Amino acid sequence: MTALLILAIDTSGHTASAALLEDSTLRAQVSLYTLRTHSQVMLPLCRQLLDNAGVTLEEIDLFAVADGPGSYTGLRIGISAVKGMAFALGKPCAGISTLEGMAYNLLGTRGTLCCAIHARQQLHYCGIFSSDGREITRLTEDAILPQEHLLEQLRTLPQPVTVCGDGAAMLLEAEPGLIQAPPHLLLQSAAGIALAARHAQPVDADALCARYLQATQAEKLKHE
Repeated sequence: MTALLILAIDTSGHTASAALLEDSTLRAQVSLYTLRTHSQVMLPLCRQLLDNAGVTLEEIDLFAVADGPGSYTGLRIGISAVKGMAFALGKPCAGISTLEGMAYNLLGTRGTLCCAIHARQQLHYCGIFSSDGREITRLTEDAILPQEHLLEQLRTLPQPVTVCGDGAAMLLEAEPGLIQAPPHLLLQSAAGIALAARHAQPVDADALCARYLQATQAEKLKHE
C-alpha cells in the first residue's frame, strides 16, 4: 500500500513552520521563530524541507494548513500558499484548527490539554482537549473567552491540565497548579497540523478558508 505523504504548514503566529509526514512517521520538520513576514520565509522553508527529505512537491498527497485562529495576515499567507500548491497540482488539502494542531503536538501527554493563544487584554482563543497518550479527543469547540471563564472551565475538568500556546504564561500566573508544556512544544507547529490532518476530511483548494473566531478590524469598521 502506498504511503500517504502530507505537507503541512503553520503561519498562524510568530513561528513559521513546515512538516512532512509519511503515514505516522514525521519525515522532516523545520521551524523559524521570526518577526519577518511569513511570505518571505514560508515557501523557502518548504523547499528546504522537501529537498532535505528527497521528496518532490508532486509526490505530496495532501496539503494541510493551520486555518485559525491566529494572526490574520499569517493565516492568509499560509492558506494562500497551500491553495496555490494544491490547485496547481490538483491535490486535496485540509484546513486544521490551529488549536487542534497544538493539541496534537502534545499527543504523548496524558490528561487534559488546554491550547490558548492570547488575543488581547484578558481574552484568549482557546480549545480544550483530552489525551490518553495515543489519541486526542476534543472537549470544547474553539472559542474566544475571558481568562477567568476559561480557568473556571479548567477547574472542573480531570487533572492534570497541561497548557500550551502564548497564553500559557498568563494562565499559569493566575492558576499555578496548571502544567506548562515544555518549550519545544509550547507554540504552534506544523508537525501537529500534519498529525491532525490524518483525521481530517480533505477538501478542494477553492473550499479552503480562514476561521478567525472574531471579526477583522475592517469588518468592525464596516458595521460601525
